[in-house]
Amino acid sequence: MNLTLKRLLGATAAVATGTAVLLGAGVGPADAAGRSSRAHCDRAERPIWRDGPSRNVTGHGCSLPDSKRRWYTVEIDTLVQPHYKTEYTNGGVDRTETLHDRTIRCLGYTSENRTVNWFGCVPH
Repeated sequence: MNLTLKRLLGATAAVATGTAVLLGAGVGPADAAGRSSRAHCDRAERPIWRDGPSRNVTGHGCSLPDSKRRWYTVEIDTLVQPHYKTEYTNGGVDRTETLHDRTIRCLGYTSENRTVNWFGCVPH
């Protein structure tokens, strides 16, 4: 997938995320209303660009929720965040940050084996 298409999909997910949060489907009430499902990943990567964190997270060793919901709460044991120098992966990494025991919220996912690509993730 080319970079322009990835950014367009990321922007679309970000707009959808912002709209859902403004309408009350975001953090807090979603759990109480039963519209959130929990998942767990042993390890995940989330690129950090100059403009902020990516809305996409790649998880490894993930368990997926049994139900399809509007929001997914993903608990991550180890989150690796490479901070890129530019808006392109070939621009090089300035530094890498490793965080432990993090929770993120995402709109959806695609999966292949035990690798999961979470999308529409809200910055933490």
